[in-house]
Amino acid sequence: MRIAGINIPEDKRIEMGLTAVYGIGRARAHKILTEAKVAFGIKGKELTADMEARIRKIVEAIKIEGDLKREVSGNIKRLKDIKSYRGMRHSRNLPTKGQRTKSNSRTVRGNVRKTMGSGKRKLEKK
Repeated sequence: MRIAGINIPEDKRIEMGLTAVYGIGRARAHKILTEAKVAFGIKGKELTADMEARIRKIVEAIKIEGDLKREVSGNIKRLKDIKSYRGMRHSRNLPTKGQRTKSNSRTVRGNVRKTMGSGKRKLEKK
């Protein structure tokens, strides 16, 4: 089964398979399946053509994949253009939602520290 150009895994339960599409998580997958009147536990290969069509119709009404990615990147670009605090944090690749940076987010900032040994040099073998 393909939705929005993404192959839905056939061996997984349909509620988990739908999460392969960008913009559909567990909660949204549950809403889609209840609206389409499809059981959560049914596997992708067990879907009938009618069930598939109902799911596809509901999913196509939602903003997913390319459109959603474009919207998110547009929002981030807008924040950068107006030079807001969040936009500046995005452009510097720092946390944007108030997380501390003194002790965490070291790898993002490029501050990777190697752990230090005892300071004692190992004796060379003769």
